[in-house]
Amino acid sequence: MKTHVWPHRAAHYLCQAACETQGFLVPPPYLGNAFDPSRRRLLIGVGATLLLSASGMLGLATGAMDPQRMRTTMTERYGHQGAQTLDAWLNLLRKLEGRDIADQLKGVNDFFNRRVRWLDDSQIWDEEDYWATPLETLGRGAGDCEDYSIAKYQTLKKLGVPGERLRMIYVRARLGRSSITQAHMVLGYYATPGVEPLVLDNLLPTILPAGERDDLSPVFSFSSDGLWAGGSSESLAIPTQRLSRWRNVLLRMSAEGFL
Repeated sequence: MKTHVWPHRAAHYLCQAACETQGFLVPPPYLGNAFDPSRRRLLIGVGATLLLSASGMLGLATGAMDPQRMRTTMTERYGHQGAQTLDAWLNLLRKLEGRDIADQLKGVNDFFNRRVRWLDDSQIWDEEDYWATPLETLGRGAGDCEDYSIAKYQTLKKLGVPGERLRMIYVRARLGRSSITQAHMVLGYYATPGVEPLVLDNLLPTILPAGERDDLSPVFSFSSDGLWAGGSSESLAIPTQRLSRWRNVLLRMSAEGFL
């Protein structure tokens, strides 16, 4: 299949369009081979990091969690079962603390893939597109791809994984052997700048390098530090300014005691 190269301007346009729709409801079109060399630049290019202090969100990205407030939140919303679920998550943190990164990635990926049932937002929240906090996802025991990715991202950060090594990646996922694709989100772990990431996905139990996921076609990625698209090595925007759902989920996490 012919290799497609994304011009910077076109990539910027796609990123802007996706951000303005606030949550991938109008995904960009499929653009050919999934993780081919030219498209891996989206995932490999770790550029200049923008500090969230510029948007007044630094405290949300770096604050310490408050387990007592988290327990109160879970008990009030989800009863005794909610508190037990929180205890399981806290036990996961204790179990994985200080372990090597491979164990941490596998442990976090397995925890959420096994405990959280995939459901559409309309079934869980009666909304077309809702980004849940990790506590909401654990409390409901259900979520969609954004919820899995957010929960894994935040949990790995609590384990001390540097934020610059993690990105939530918006992709087009090919369905089976067909040419049909759908909007999807995964979490990428970058061992060092310039290498292809490992992909943590709720669709597969195994963590694989991006190059082995030819069913995924990356569109753009973001984290608390920036937002990237196409072949750009620099962040195109401050995510809390361009993605209102990301900003809102951080605010709710802070209110819950998670941040």
